[in-house]
Amino acid sequence: MALSRYACVMLPRRLRYPVVAVLTLLVSGTALSRAQDPKRMAAPPAPTLALNELGRGTADLSGPWQFHLGDNLEWALPGYDDKRWDQLTADKPWGLQGHDSYTGYAWYRRHITVTTAPGASPDVALLIPAINDVYEIYWNGERIGREGRMPPHWVAYTGLPAQTYGLGQARSGVLAVRVWKLPLSSIDDGTSGGFNGMPLIGSPDAIAAVRASMDYEWLRSQQFHFALTSLFALVAMLGFFAFWRDRSQWLLFWTALFSSCLVLELFLNGLRLHMSFTAISFWYQTEVSVREMSLWFLLMWMLQLQENRKLVVLTRKVALISVAASILDGAIYILYPSILSAFALEVADALLTAAILFFEAYPIMLVSYAFLRHKKLESSRWAVAGVAFVNGMVYFVQNVSIQGVRYTHWNFADEISRPMFTVSGSAMTLSLLLRTLLFFSVLYAVIRVYINSRQRTNTLEKELQNARELQRVLVPSSLPVVPGFTITSAYRPAAEVGGDFFQVMPLESGSTIVLLGDVSGKGLRAAMAVSLIIGAVRALAEDHPSPARLLTQLNRRLCGHLQGGFATCVVLRLDPSGDCALASAGHPAPFLNERELELPGALPLGITREVEYEESAFMLKTGDHFSLYTDGLLEARSPSGELYSFARLQRLFASHPSAAQATQAAVNFGQDDDITVLTLTRMAVNESILELSPA
Repeated sequence: MALSRYACVMLPRRLRYPVVAVLTLLVSGTALSRAQDPKRMAAPPAPTLALNELGRGTADLSGPWQFHLGDNLEWALPGYDDKRWDQLTADKPWGLQGHDSYTGYAWYRRHITVTTAPGASPDVALLIPAINDVYEIYWNGERIGREGRMPPHWVAYTGLPAQTYGLGQARSGVLAVRVWKLPLSSIDDGTSGGFNGMPLIGSPDAIAAVRASMDYEWLRSQQFHFALTSLFALVAMLGFFAFWRDRSQWLLFWTALFSSCLVLELFLNGLRLHMSFTAISFWYQTEVSVREMSLWFLLMWMLQLQENRKLVVLTRKVALISVAASILDGAIYILYPSILSAFALEVADALLTAAILFFEAYPIMLVSYAFLRHKKLESSRWAVAGVAFVNGMVYFVQNVSIQGVRYTHWNFADEISRPMFTVSGSAMTLSLLLRTLLFFSVLYAVIRVYINSRQRTNTLEKELQNARELQRVLVPSSLPVVPGFTITSAYRPAAEVGGDFFQVMPLESGSTIVLLGDVSGKGLRAAMAVSLIIGAVRALAEDHPSPARLLTQLNRRLCGHLQGGFATCVVLRLDPSGDCALASAGHPAPFLNERELELPGALPLGITREVEYEESAFMLKTGDHFSLYTDGLLEARSPSGELYSFARLQRLFASHPSAAQATQAAVNFGQDDDITVLTLTRMAVNESILELSPA
């Protein structure tokens, strides 16, 4: 620079400034070219790797490889001059050797001389541990193998075992590796790309032995995972089978679905299957979203939150959004590069991942909600809640910290994923331990819940059986003959034991008391209430033949003894002359022919002691048809939800049906509750007919 300045001083003044400008540009251009590629000028050409007298063993291809970004198929030719290329090693990716976050094409080249030892196989083979993401192997310009397919119709594979390729007979040549790296995802730290392990060269037998040893070590490291997944599969099959047997056990369904997702995860991400990266990405993202969704609903049933309808609806909406976002995130690589560019792919991945991460904290919210509501649960359920809370926190922190790691450089995810200890070669990480603990806690709690549920079911079935036996005793198997009347009765119970009852009791005075009613509730409790009512009526009937007086006395005895329930009832006193007295305690009014009797309103039995019931009198003439019934007849419901209605009831009784005919009409329409019907028809003097339809 000083010489240039001196020369310029000797020039005429009018030429001095143009000459200085030209010299400055020349010097700057030279310095800039050197600054742009210092390795190209400084690094000496890589020496030829000489592997002399290669015997039955293997040799690694360590040392510097010639490396260049871009793509040109001429770079596979052995005569190509690669002296000005960069130099990298093959024991670690290019992202750790000055080319971080680079995606696209790149080439490796290595000059090799191979000779075999006397008596050894003349053939040699190559072992490639792993290369991201698609690669082709060239030996002296001839392609000898590939993994995946290059763009534009690219196909990449991930997680595959080491691959072997034959090089033919030992000779000198150039080994070239063409690599294509996918665009980075939101969890890439930018350090990947190219070789991930040292390539080996050796005899075919030696290479095969090394690969077998690597496969064995991998299987040994996965044995705990395989054993645990086998247990997942067993639980999934038993859970689905138990749910198929009893569709009310939704806790079993969600447990089975959660377990089956863990089994599917092994096939997608743990067996090194020869599946394309796009297929694995799509199905794995879908599986993870379904697994998380099933865990949410499993926790809801485990923590008994399914009773909160708003929370159930919210969980369904969150699950739908989360699964949809995960499926879209798993499918975006299918759209590259035909629809999405590399930049658009990274933006779409970041946005969809943000939506997925937002909902990954949902299990934490469910557990916190149950805790704040002070849910009274058994210890096994709270154990699941505690483990799920910790597992959710760790899973959430791990996934959040790994997002954009090439910008943040956070290492939380690496710390969580680092093995804590090993068991027979299987590395145990914090995430694996928490997942295992969560699964066994869920399994234990589900078994406890299922056993308790079966015990409650057996107790209920036994109670219902006892109630049926008691009801068969309480429902008359035969009716007394009432001179001058045809009496028919029909009792048709619903699926559960209800509280319908009726009695026909002749009095010493010659009159007959007809009692028909319905107790609130079902099961053994209702049957016990019926037995109490019938016993009380039989004790009171002779002393209080007046229906109103009988109901008043019956109500006083029942108050406080129906365990918060009540009973509707109608009492009819029937005299041989056809004179009738009727009183009702909140029961549907009987029909006289096609006309519903008008009765004063009254409270049901068992509500308050101060009730005084009123009595109505009327006369049954020859041919009159009188019908008493319970509300199961009126409330029969068709498959479309339509009620039987008073209009149909009026037309039915206008035809003077027997009790069996009236009951069958309601059953044909759609029985929804117990149905009891009792009819009386006034006959001529000294005539009487009795018809009883058994239960």
